[in-house]
Amino acid sequence: MSTAVAERFAALQIEREERDLAPSAARSYPARRQRLEDDCELRTPLQRDRDRIVHSKAFRRLKHKTQVFVSPQGDHYRTRLTHTLEVTGISRTVARALRLNEDLVEAIGLGHDLGHPPFGHIGEDVLDRCLRERFDGHFHHWEQSLRVVDVLERDGAGLNLCEDVRDGILGHSGRAAPPRTLEGAIVRITDRFAYLNHDIDDALRAGVLSESELPREAIAVLGDTGSARIDALVHDLVERSAGAREIVQGEEAAGAMSALRDFMFERVYLGDAARREHAKVERVIRTLFEHYCEHPGELPEGGPGELATRVTDYIAGMTDRYCIRVFEALAVPRAFGR
Repeated sequence: MSTAVAERFAALQIEREERDLAPSAARSYPARRQRLEDDCELRTPLQRDRDRIVHSKAFRRLKHKTQVFVSPQGDHYRTRLTHTLEVTGISRTVARALRLNEDLVEAIGLGHDLGHPPFGHIGEDVLDRCLRERFDGHFHHWEQSLRVVDVLERDGAGLNLCEDVRDGILGHSGRAAPPRTLEGAIVRITDRFAYLNHDIDDALRAGVLSESELPREAIAVLGDTGSARIDALVHDLVERSAGAREIVQGEEAAGAMSALRDFMFERVYLGDAARREHAKVERVIRTLFEHYCEHPGELPEGGPGELATRVTDYIAGMTDRYCIRVFEALAVPRAFGR
């Protein structure tokens, strides 16, 4: 392609960013990738990363991965995919208000949970314990998300994403080292905005909670609906971060969000209903983990790494329903005859 539009595209984008973005915002050019490649003539490097993530197999699998409730019967419960989209939308709102790079927060937001295993955080915990017990290893979904984009996609070639996107994916969890960009810091905190509030909504829908049980002081600060709480948290974040050269919350909003998080861990994430499902999920994942460790020849061919890595990659990449189907094939007797 050698049209006038394509020839001027990068120069116009660089000019626009210098004019419109805050001095502290990450820039789209130059593209810092692990492998050099020519830029697209009609997309910035970060827009190209966004498209690579959306077109990846791991992204498509998110629609069949648990957020909180395992195999919910209703159509309106969140999945890992809808969570990802909510995080990305909130992050773009914050980035635009602060004059930061929206394309970067979008790419990070869309890619941040690609490494999550089946059955949500319950599955992550079981897989982590399996690795610690057998291989003295560990499993963190943020590290697996980076491995997905660096190594596993495109049959081992990876997506060759820009360094700022990779850094934001790796640093999105509160348990990981902080990201280096303000855009990465936005996704790190809006991830909590999204999951706390949509998990409350799903828990109310499932009958696990009633609105009267929500912590009153936190609700008084943030609002009595999920949309009101997210709106309050976003406004607080933007107001506190503007001019601060860091992404920060106000003390009152942060305290209310922390109270909601503690409540959700006690009543939902580690509550009785979750614990009942935990035992079932543990049986499924442990069965698969031990089976493939003992029968590595049944793993997909061509997987990179040692045995522990190959088993982890295979199980972590499964959707909930595929994981159950494989477990049933291994553990449930097949009927004979008609």
